Amino acid sequence: MSVVEIYTDGACRGNPGPGGWAAILIAGDREKELSGAEAHTTNNRMELLAVIRALCALRRGAQVRLYTDSQYVRKGITEWLPVWKTRGWKTAAKQAVKNQDLWMELDSCAAPHEIAWHWVRGHSGNEGNERADRLANQAIDRLVG
Repeated sequence: MSVVEIYTDGACRGNPGPGGWAAILIAGDREKELSGAEAHTTNNRMELLAVIRALCALRRGAQVRLYTDSQYVRKGITEWLPVWKTRGWKTAAKQAVKNQDLWMELDSCAAPHEIAWHWVRGHSGNEGNERADRLANQAIDRLVG
């Protein structure tokens, strides 16, 4: 099983507003950058989409070290998702889980991999996170011109 490091980030100008996502995948001496943007979205959706696109880009199961500055993503996948699934996609307050479509997609994309989820403080000098942030913002720039 190959080892892959992934750095992800999402950005939004306004919340909601135009948003971008980015991921950097590193396997040995190979690197791949992914990014995209949406005209009307939220920061949380962009954070999720960055992780989804990165994991779904892997062609076979891998040992993944995934770095995100989003506690929403890290806690969501490691703590909240299993509970939401047992509750029929309801929160403790019996409300529908926000972004359920993306959480379901993330659950599916994560399944083939062994993932170590790491939280890094955003804008604190972590080179992978800073680079993903720049790529996500460049994606928004391309979208809005």
